[in-house]
Amino acid sequence: MRFAKDLKKYKKYSGRSSLVLLLTQQGLWALFWYRLFNKVYRSDWPKVVKAPLLLIGVLIQKHIEIITGIMLPYSATVGSYFYIGHFGGIIINSKAVIGDNCNISQGVTIGVSGRGARRGVPIIGDNVYIGANATVAGNISVGNDVVIAANSLVVANVPEATTVMGVPAAHVSSNSSKGYI
Repeated sequence: MRFAKDLKKYKKYSGRSSLVLLLTQQGLWALFWYRLFNKVYRSDWPKVVKAPLLLIGVLIQKHIEIITGIMLPYSATVGSYFYIGHFGGIIINSKAVIGDNCNISQGVTIGVSGRGARRGVPIIGDNVYIGANATVAGNISVGNDVVIAANSLVVANVPEATTVMGVPAAHVSSNSSKGYI
């Protein structure tokens, strides 16, 4: 189960027990409900079963959003070993795609932007670190092993194994996310 992998990553970072983490980490609360209802959403269960469960999912996720400040809709695609470093102000679009082993910080927005063919939601690769208050928006691709610095606005494709920063974000180094993840 992917949630077990998420929990393992939290334990690795904090050195705390699963029980302590489950009681104190708002990111894990959001991830638990996301993983549960994403499994229902992606299932091939009959609509008569699936629809009421997803309605319950919307209500629970809205509650989690209110108490944690983390909007993580069950229809988004989030890989294993996901880590939300700090809670609050996190918005992930329902059509976002996020790879494995990614970390995001407080205030991050992964959303829709653009006009015409450029309108869409980002696809984020594996091993990506997104710093505090960064925004990643539009029909763009963020490669594997990328670092997006705090307070950056990413609205263009980002190649693998690079660090970007600024508004709009620009390539500042060829350092990968190794050491951040």
